[in-house]
Amino acid sequence: MGYQRPNRDRDEIDEVLAAALRRARGRGAYLWLGLAIVLVLWLASGFYVVQPSENGLVRTFGRHTATTSPGISYRLPYPIQQVDVVDVQNIRRTEIGFRSTSVTTEAGRRVLEEALMLTKDENIVEVGLLVQYRVKDPAAYVFNIQDPDGVLATTAEVALRSAVGQMPIDDVITERRADVQENTRSLMVQMLDSYNSGILVTDVRLQVADAPDQVRDAFHEVVRAREDRERVINEAQAYREDILPRARGEARQTIEAAAAFREERVRLARGDSARFLSILQEYRLAPAVTRERMHLEALERVLANVDKIVIDGSAGSGVLPLLQLPVGGVVSPQQSAAPQQSPGSQAPAPTAAPAPSPTPRPAPTAAAKPGGR
Repeated sequence: MGYQRPNRDRDEIDEVLAAALRRARGRGAYLWLGLAIVLVLWLASGFYVVQPSENGLVRTFGRHTATTSPGISYRLPYPIQQVDVVDVQNIRRTEIGFRSTSVTTEAGRRVLEEALMLTKDENIVEVGLLVQYRVKDPAAYVFNIQDPDGVLATTAEVALRSAVGQMPIDDVITERRADVQENTRSLMVQMLDSYNSGILVTDVRLQVADAPDQVRDAFHEVVRAREDRERVINEAQAYREDILPRARGEARQTIEAAAAFREERVRLARGDSARFLSILQEYRLAPAVTRERMHLEALERVLANVDKIVIDGSAGSGVLPLLQLPVGGVVSPQQSAAPQQSPGSQAPAPTAAPAPSPTPRPAPTAAAKPGGR
């Protein structure tokens, strides 16, 4: 029997190599499966979501290549492409001269390095400014400026100092606060547009504008004195505006009353003159009758409240011819038709007026009736 050991070792080696090859083939399959899973996950990482108030900025090897709208989008995975998501709808804010203690409160800690400014009349004033803004161009906001919020804060401070430096302290604190806001806003817009920052300033509001603490009380006294002066001036103007039209109205009323009185007196004088001329004309025609009528009219005016009976002086005894003049000088038809009786006579006597005569005769006498009748 011969020696067979070498062949048997070779067979064992072949078996070991075959088993190792089989194991390597199994591991390779797992490796390829793992690589495939990693590749799928790497490709799936390219999906991203943009919210309704946002825009997505796609960068390919660092260069901006696309802007995506809200929704689900896809990009090539990192490091080929990257996405920067920017909120373009929400209002942001920055503060100059103060820091709010919370988002909902305006009053906060003062920052005197930013708040103290020099006015046109070389006075120091403490000013706090609130700026509200949003992103109008996300690409310019992200790629044109390294620190957009910091640049905005610096621009707002520069614009505010420029606006305050062009006005005296009184205008900044009291009278022209709105002008300070508007000038600051316009200068900020001009500077940010020159930077192509992609920022839209929506509102600029002064939160505080006052003198420094060291001189605040004295300055407030001066301001109150000026306000009192303005108040007194306004009251004086109001009194003037009230009294002058009233005086003009009273003067006009007096002038109108004088003109009316003058017109009345002139018309009365003209009427009296015309009446006198008419009486004169009648007197020239019948002097005796006119004198008697004027006498009776005078008696009627003097004895207006007394019942009067006119008796002809030439009448004899017996029935007396009477002319009864009642109060007011008006004789009613019943009185003119009623018969008059003399004392001691039972028969009624007619009433008759004395007939005019061209010759002079004794003046009639007037007597009051006994008992006031």
